[in-house]
Amino acid sequence: MSNKPKYSFFKNSKYALEGVLAALKTERAFQIEVGLAVIMTIVLWLLPIETHFKFILQASLFIPFMAEMFNTAVENAVDLACKEIHPLAKYAKDTASAGVFFSLVLCGLIWLFTLLYAFKIVN
Repeated sequence: MSNKPKYSFFKNSKYALEGVLAALKTERAFQIEVGLAVIMTIVLWLLPIETHFKFILQASLFIPFMAEMFNTAVENAVDLACKEIHPLAKYAKDTASAGVFFSLVLCGLIWLFTLLYAFKIVN
C-alpha cells in the first residue's frame, strides 16, 4: 500500500499557482509569452468579429503556456539530474524547447485561419 498523500483539488491548485508564479519570476520566455498574450487579448476583444471566434483565439493563447511549463519542468529536472554536459541532457532540453516552438506555430496558425474565416477572407 502506498503512502501517497490524499488528493486535494484546492491543495493541488495551490501547487499549480505556485508553479505559475515561479515561472513568472524566473522564466524570461514565459514572461514574454504572458506579455504578448495580454496584448493579444486586448486586441482580440476589440476586433469586430463574432464572440465564438474570440473564444477560440483566447483559448489558443493557453497552448504556449502549457508547453512552456512542460519545457521548464524538463529543463529543471535535467539540470537536477545531470550536472555535467551530456548529449542526452541536451537532447531532452532541445526536444522540450521544440515543443514550445510547435505550440507557438500552432497558436499562430489558429489565429491566422480563425481571423481569415472571421473576416470572410476564406470560406
